[in-house]
Amino acid sequence: MSLPNKKVINGWAMYDWANSVYNLVITTTFFPLYYIGVTHARYPDDNVPFLGMTLKNSVLFDYALSFAYLLIVLSLPILSSIADTRGNKKNFLRFFCYIGGIACSALFFFDENSIPLGIACFMIAAIGYSGGLVFYNSYLPEIAPVELRDRVSARGYSLGYIGSVILQLVGFALVLSADALGISTGKALQITFLLVGIWWIGFAQITFARLPPSQPAVEKHFAGVFTEGFIELKKVFAQVRTMPVLKRYLRGFFFYSMGVQTVMMVATIFGTKELKLGDTELIGTVVAIQVVAILGAWGMARLAERFGNFHVLIATVILWIGVCFGAYNTHTVTEFYILAVLVGLVMGGIQSVSRSTYAKLIPETRDTTSFFSYYDVTEKLAIVLGLFSFGWIDQEFGMRNSVLVLILFFSVGLIWLFSALYKQRRLAYATTHN
Repeated sequence: MSLPNKKVINGWAMYDWANSVYNLVITTTFFPLYYIGVTHARYPDDNVPFLGMTLKNSVLFDYALSFAYLLIVLSLPILSSIADTRGNKKNFLRFFCYIGGIACSALFFFDENSIPLGIACFMIAAIGYSGGLVFYNSYLPEIAPVELRDRVSARGYSLGYIGSVILQLVGFALVLSADALGISTGKALQITFLLVGIWWIGFAQITFARLPPSQPAVEKHFAGVFTEGFIELKKVFAQVRTMPVLKRYLRGFFFYSMGVQTVMMVATIFGTKELKLGDTELIGTVVAIQVVAILGAWGMARLAERFGNFHVLIATVILWIGVCFGAYNTHTVTEFYILAVLVGLVMGGIQSVSRSTYAKLIPETRDTTSFFSYYDVTEKLAIVLGLFSFGWIDQEFGMRNSVLVLILFFSVGLIWLFSALYKQRRLAYATTHN
């Protein structure tokens, strides 16, 4: 099946290529390793004073990321509504891209003497990454017909995984060649952070050049941007309330995202602190996860086309529950590697199919950004609560026990997915027998 508007779709997917380097290098591998090393060098007991509190360095990492996503949760609904009413979502995407990329590059100056600067840039980078996604994702239903949304979504995620692996290998080469280049390992990592920002902003220019301008949902403006934005938000909220399958899906998505996103963001720190894995082992493992995730994204897109999105999501969430049980009982490097391969398969698939499922469930509308703000805010709020829960349990009872709460999140999400599937079948039956 050929893709319509191939140039536009490839341009859209290139933003995944551009911004996914943040997710891999900053959230998942190099930055967490560098952050743990820097904070340990400054505070050997790993307890970091910050804003009048003293927290374990791993907990501070979780809380900082959680707070960044909370700011996005509070601001995105109104910003997305403004973007719909004014038809300027590309400008919002560009804004969040630039602040995220600049913040990543500014981590070049982060060391043991500037921990507050590092935390601040880390948070701003997270805001840039997550803030841009709602505007990026909202293009999916505009550029791809319903029957191709699984495939187009998978194309974006696959390009993202490929691009992030390439820059990851560049960073890895810098670390391995540090002595030959006459620099420290820390400086090699700082250069990698600089390259992340350059890569992100640079490749995003392809997306900005190829994406079409969006049409405003309001033809005649009768009030200020905030007033119209709130009216638009209220209208979309009223529509969502009348869509039982979409409501149930969002509830399921919320709970299983608490598990998925938390695993992705703390896996490296878990390997470092619980299994005492070396940096080289961890980086190699994460690269392998990304490569496997490419196969997962494409494979599950095809399965969704054949068996239906909800069936694939239900099976994937069950696999995630198995991953969490495995993580809790993992004590050796070999077990960690086996678990990493399984994580790669389900990570790429669940993200890609989740996005395309939502794109299929929303109605035909010009309010795509406002609708996708519900999707993205649901995910970001899940990250806030997931990371906070994981960090709090880590602080009080230890990191390994934090894994147990993730099983609860996935289980509740699974129940809501079954509910959404049941409701979808009931509605389809009622339609065909009336």
